[in-house]
Amino acid sequence: MTTHPVSPNTVLANALSHAEDVLTPRLLDAAPERVVFVVGTQINGAPHIGTSLVQSLTFATATRIRDKFGVPAEVQFSALDNAPYAIVNDRETGHRYQRTYAHALGEQGIAEQVDKLYRPLFNALSERLHVPYSVETYSQQQAGEHFRRTWLRVLPRMDAARWWLAPSSGTAHLRVPCPRPGCGWAEKYAQRTRVQPLSAEQATVSAVCLHHGKYEVTIDPTGEGYLDLATLYRNLIKELAVTSTRGTLYVMVKGGDWVFGSHLVDGALQAVGLTRGQLPARLFCPQIVSDTGAKLSKSLIREGRAPLPEGAAPWMLDTREWPGSLPEYIDRLLDMAEVVLSDPRHFFRSYSAGELNRMMTTPAARSVPAP
Repeated sequence: MTTHPVSPNTVLANALSHAEDVLTPRLLDAAPERVVFVVGTQINGAPHIGTSLVQSLTFATATRIRDKFGVPAEVQFSALDNAPYAIVNDRETGHRYQRTYAHALGEQGIAEQVDKLYRPLFNALSERLHVPYSVETYSQQQAGEHFRRTWLRVLPRMDAARWWLAPSSGTAHLRVPCPRPGCGWAEKYAQRTRVQPLSAEQATVSAVCLHHGKYEVTIDPTGEGYLDLATLYRNLIKELAVTSTRGTLYVMVKGGDWVFGSHLVDGALQAVGLTRGQLPARLFCPQIVSDTGAKLSKSLIREGRAPLPEGAAPWMLDTREWPGSLPEYIDRLLDMAEVVLSDPRHFFRSYSAGELNRMMTTPAARSVPAP
């Protein structure tokens, strides 16, 4: 059993008896027939401990909501295969170009990546907690008719939303990669990308390819053209799309670092017409930080720009290096999830990498009351 932390009280924790109570108002208001917990991550390499923590807490919270409200609960894993696989600079313009994992690896390669790096954990969590799950890549999502119709419907309202999505420039980044076979490059910051709505069913996107020059792509509900939306823009369309689903309450599960960004997404959602009560339900999980208070970043550590925090271990950056079996890893994760969910004080806070390592590797339990 995982060692209990010592956690201070907070305004939110003081208002709750259980961590999952933060979702109660939305469940009572929506009275859904089912609840879907949506958790996503960029599939740009092996998952680190922060990813595993959020995913295990997603399944554990789903069981608590299912048992408390008597409604079926499931997990949807959003595999963000539009993460940058390669980024280069154009010598002529200085503009940065990127190629996504989806374009570099292809559909089969992405499926293998998900199966290898993520399904073992999801299968084990689903089996242990009896919570079904599904996987949807971003490529599949953006090709869906409902997602694309939602994007087309938002286009005339982008003047109201764009400053929420890009407060510094007012330009929400839209990338439609070069459609030539084997290419897929797109300007990362979409400096020369232009969108021209043609009708409620169609829009034309023009851009400039790193290798092939100017090109034009027509976007319609059938799936032609690849809609690679920047992070906040993508969340606006994804979350707007699920608000129209009757009978289902979608809960967006994210790491604590998303708290600040979600304020902007909510502003954009309201700018395009949603009321406060129509905004999606959200659950922000504990964030893992270094000894400086910064989010634990495997990329900064691997690039030599930050040290491995004191008390952390290499397996925390690549969970495949856990010094034990997968079943043992699942046991420790679920034990820790139970502890974190046992008191709102433990859930609505951050954890240092060293503290999380201690919680995952200390077998004996001890209970210390919060001050």
